[in-house]
Amino acid sequence: QVQLVESGGGLVQAGASLRLSCEASTPTFIRYPVGWFRQAPGKDREFVAAINFNSRSTYYADSMKGRFTISRDNIKNTVYLQMNSLKSEDTAVYYCAGDPRDYYSDLQRLVYTYWGQGTQVTVSS
Repeated sequence: QVQLVESGGGLVQAGASLRLSCEASTPTFIRYPVGWFRQAPGKDREFVAAINFNSRSTYYADSMKGRFTISRDNIKNTVYLQMNSLKSEDTAVYYCAGDPRDYYSDLQRLVYTYWGQGTQVTVSS
């Protein structure tokens, strides 16, 4: 089973930036499409962004376009989420997740099987 560990969250003021990291326990992770999700208090888990195995395809929720950027470094078995111009409504626990289908690139039809524990992002206004 693949283990994913998120890090990089914290408390920041509105307008600030953060870069979240998701490190995987196995190099097979480099073949998986990966997504970021978030869950705010009292709300359902929400899709943020996804990236395919070779970084040639990305997909973002409309509200994240232009502010958030997903990337990956397969040598480090790590996926990143760069978050700029943070708003109070971005406050949530952020999770990364993987689809175990090797090289699958239809990022709007992923089935996420492996999930990290989450990292808290709090944006104060």
